[in-house]
Amino acid sequence: MISIPLIITEPHECSYLPDQSAQNAFVHPSFPMTGQIYSRLIEQGFRRSGNEVYSPQCPDCQQCISVRVPVRQFKPDRRQRRCWKKNQATTVAIKPAVFDQRHYELYLRYQQHRHADSSMANSSPEEYIDFLASRWCNTLFAECLIDDRLAAVAIVDLLDNALSAVYTFFDPQLASYSLGTFAVLWQIEHAKQLELDYLYLGYWIKRCGKMSYKDQYRPLYGYIERQWRPIAAS
Repeated sequence: MISIPLIITEPHECSYLPDQSAQNAFVHPSFPMTGQIYSRLIEQGFRRSGNEVYSPQCPDCQQCISVRVPVRQFKPDRRQRRCWKKNQATTVAIKPAVFDQRHYELYLRYQQHRHADSSMANSSPEEYIDFLASRWCNTLFAECLIDDRLAAVAIVDLLDNALSAVYTFFDPQLASYSLGTFAVLWQIEHAKQLELDYLYLGYWIKRCGKMSYKDQYRPLYGYIERQWRPIAAS
């Protein structure tokens, strides 16, 4: 058994729930992280941001729940089937996790349209790639193309028995294509093609609108009280 040192942050303002404080447990940066070890940690509710691996450790709140979809059991609803059909001509090209000026410019347009008041809207090239890529993880940049036009980029980690959705950004002018939904549906299909078991969707927070959408993908399981349990439809 490997002993993994953790650092607990000081309480700080929660990014998702108003009037809540938050704390995280980070794997110590001196620990030699690998994709294989991360594959085990994500099964225990951890997540990466860049090279950092963390999990929420809020003493008075357990609203952040790590969730995953068992891909072979997934059944799209009517809205998701419509989205898939609308994107029949959307092609996906898998690229390495390196800086690409086209991706970066699209990322900035997306942030300035969706999160203009966030510091991410003015990310430098270094901040952008440090947030999405990792030196120890096998990460894919999946380009979504509509009529040969770059429409979206989905950042996906390839793990031992799963894919993990890291982040997706898209062209605001193509919002009618529901490219965020399409990216998740494509990742589910890609995981099936690779004969993997799960797609991890990060943290689901029922009371947070920008995080609650994840319960639209069914069946959905959450890491609750150190066990993977089905999350009932709301």
